[in-house]
Amino acid sequence: MEFIRNFIESYPLLVNIIWFLLFFMILYLSRRFILNRLYENLKNSGHWHVTRKIARWLNNLILFVLFMYIFGRNLTGLSTAIGLAGAGITYALREVIMSIAGWFAILFADFFETGDRVLLGGIKGDVVDIGVLRTTLMEIGEWVNGDQYTGRIVRVANTYIFSSPVYNYTANFKFLWDEIIIPLRFESDIKLAKTLLLEIAEKHTGQYNKEAILAWENMKKHYKLENASLDTQVFLSFNDNWVEISLRYAVDYRERRIVKDKISSEILQRFKQEGARLEIASETLEVISGGTTKIK
Repeated sequence: MEFIRNFIESYPLLVNIIWFLLFFMILYLSRRFILNRLYENLKNSGHWHVTRKIARWLNNLILFVLFMYIFGRNLTGLSTAIGLAGAGITYALREVIMSIAGWFAILFADFFETGDRVLLGGIKGDVVDIGVLRTTLMEIGEWVNGDQYTGRIVRVANTYIFSSPVYNYTANFKFLWDEIIIPLRFESDIKLAKTLLLEIAEKHTGQYNKEAILAWENMKKHYKLENASLDTQVFLSFNDNWVEISLRYAVDYRERRIVKDKISSEILQRFKQEGARLEIASETLEVISGGTTKIK
């Protein structure tokens, strides 16, 4: 015991380093143990990535506090310099501070989570990671028609949640309403067209109806919403050239383009079978050649 006491008195800095390393190992092993226990329950949800990041930041925060507590006596001379530099650092890092504030808002204000499809800062894509400074998106759209991946990974600063609207395609309700507009000639059988469209749409989207209704009822528990029809609907309008029939239906956000392709293909096929009863209209120009005028 006398040896240990003499060692502590002779090498206080070395003892502090040993204590810090010991606490570091305990925190590291504790974090790994807790995360391993939580992994089985969270691995299939978007909460796993957030939980892992929060655990890492809590670990670092505790280490920082321990470092200041253990070595604080040796750092008293730096307090004045740190105080003077604080204002300048805060101004220089204002964007970083805003991004960190945005990160906290994303985590606790239910803006979006990993796996959601969002439009953030003018970029549309699926959230693949939520970082302290930036949110990482797998981009969709741009030069690719429809809601399909372009292959680009885009990192958007978290500050955008304070300066621009955040569109979430999947929060509480993973369905979208989509429309197909079909121009028909005035001579077409409109009643038959409506019947066929409803039949075709029900064939390709009917499996979503029950789930979409349950999801909408759940949305009404969180927000003040009016009743919305989730049934397939057909609307009619016309202009100088043709009759327009709009087919409106609800579809899973991940399958919007696929379902639209299936419905459009079958519409063309069924309308073709009906022949002159259902003719799709198109804009045409008639060019009339006039006679030659002679000037004497």
